[in-house]
Amino acid sequence: MSELAEQTPIEQETPIESATHSVISTPSNKAERDDEKYGSDDIDAEVNPEVVEIPKRPASAYVTVSIMCIMIAFGGFVFGWDTGTISGFVAQTDFLRRFGQKHHNGTHYLSKVRMGLMVSIFNIGCAFGGIILAKSGDIYGRKMGLIIVVCIYIVGIVIQIASVKAWYQYFIGRIISGLGVGGIAVLSPMLISEVSPKHMRGTLVSCYQLMITAGIFLGYCTNYGTKNYSNSVQWRVPLGLCFAWALFMIGGMTFVPESPRYLVEVGKIEEAKRSIALSNKISADDPAVLAEVDNVQAGVEAEKLAGNASWGELFQTKNKIFQRLVMGCMIQCLQQLTGDNYFFYYGTIVFKSVGLEDSFQTSIVIGVVNFFSTFFALYTVDRFGRRRCLLWGAATTTVCFVIYASVGVTRLYPNGKDQPSSKGAGNCMIVFTCFYIFCFATTWAPIPFVINSETFPLRVKSKCMSLAQGCNWLWGFLISFFTPFITGAINFYYGYVFMGCLCFSFFYVFFFVPETKGLTLEEVNTMWEEGVLPWKSTEWVPPSRRGADYNVDGLTKDEKPLYKRMFGRA
Repeated sequence: MSELAEQTPIEQETPIESATHSVISTPSNKAERDDEKYGSDDIDAEVNPEVVEIPKRPASAYVTVSIMCIMIAFGGFVFGWDTGTISGFVAQTDFLRRFGQKHHNGTHYLSKVRMGLMVSIFNIGCAFGGIILAKSGDIYGRKMGLIIVVCIYIVGIVIQIASVKAWYQYFIGRIISGLGVGGIAVLSPMLISEVSPKHMRGTLVSCYQLMITAGIFLGYCTNYGTKNYSNSVQWRVPLGLCFAWALFMIGGMTFVPESPRYLVEVGKIEEAKRSIALSNKISADDPAVLAEVDNVQAGVEAEKLAGNASWGELFQTKNKIFQRLVMGCMIQCLQQLTGDNYFFYYGTIVFKSVGLEDSFQTSIVIGVVNFFSTFFALYTVDRFGRRRCLLWGAATTTVCFVIYASVGVTRLYPNGKDQPSSKGAGNCMIVFTCFYIFCFATTWAPIPFVINSETFPLRVKSKCMSLAQGCNWLWGFLISFFTPFITGAINFYYGYVFMGCLCFSFFYVFFFVPETKGLTLEEVNTMWEEGVLPWKSTEWVPPSRRGADYNVDGLTKDEKPLYKRMFGRA
């Protein structure tokens, strides 16, 4: 039962395909690999003409369910809002006066330790919240679980707003609000994936990332609007708005359907039928709804029979579980090592150092670019594939950091750091920062989460994803905590550190990350078990669609020289 609560997007499809053939035979995946040659309906008919599928309707028919999923995805806005506002708080005069320390000349400042802790401890709270509080979705349901974690988030906000001069009180408040956001980060995408129509699931789940960028952008705008005040309005108003976002999300939960998977799990079959019917705009008595409920029931029973997986199973190499776990953790670590939080958390401070009179304006520009670029990600992830997007993302962001760091090191201070900076060099750095944000938002921002949701088999999926997500939060903490120290020591040379990590990311993706676009979770599992080489994974065909002359062994070994592997077909 606990395993089920921690499942992630698209997981609902797995039991349908891997454990329910006795209930209903499911069609082959409607992958884009074959859609170019055949109509998807024709493929289904050829594979199994008896399949009863929920009919697809025009996009206009799903406006209601799309709005409901966006309301659930609003949990991402809560996380993005924190990221956007805290970057401004650490530069606000009243915030520094209350929670900072004094120089000998009477000016206030935040020490590197205090700043690093106040910014980064939120990530530690998120890590524990994702592991501990996400179980509330299994006990009380996804909707009630979200309401619970949002309430915990509110408690943390109250503690922060009530802080007067004690920086450690604000620090504690950020830990508690982080616990709530960590729970939201698990339950929100989970609920979206379980209530959305199958053919819209990827886009609707991606709305969570879109809402994160919207929160960052509006957080920047709010900081800009309050920066001219000289009192606690500077930071208490942005924090106070968190109540509005939390109440909006709690209210929105009353309109969205409960997860049919949870309803089946607790024996509420009729409610599960109504939930599926509402999401897919069909009658609750439709044969397709009944078939879907049967599939979910079979999947739930299969999970109960399998029992809980032990942590020791994660280190088995027989079914490539350990290899997948390492890959998932590495992808999540490398997402943080792209350097995005260097700009998001410390944007105002970074651009103040390039000589801008109003670095808050630059933060707004970053927020705009990040927000609108994410719309492209909704298209590129499924159009070009996970692997290709990550490779291009690593390559383009590497170029951005090379130019950003080189200009900062060699051209920003032509007459020494005690003299005014070069405006032209500063503008160049801002331009390539924006280009970096565009490249990151369309590739490395959403795709690591997509890959992890598709990689692990059902039995160990929740544990593997918990560890992978934990790696992401851990590196988020390390980068946000140590950035003030590192920039203080090496300044813009820090960009070369991220450049090196991005170069490593390119090679890691090429050699260890297979393409999973257009495959069902069962087919992804089969591909891993067959040992297909990642750079040949785009040529892999699922067993149900293989011809007599198909040679899977050719995809498990490669005698080509390294340069031909790299510059051949990826």
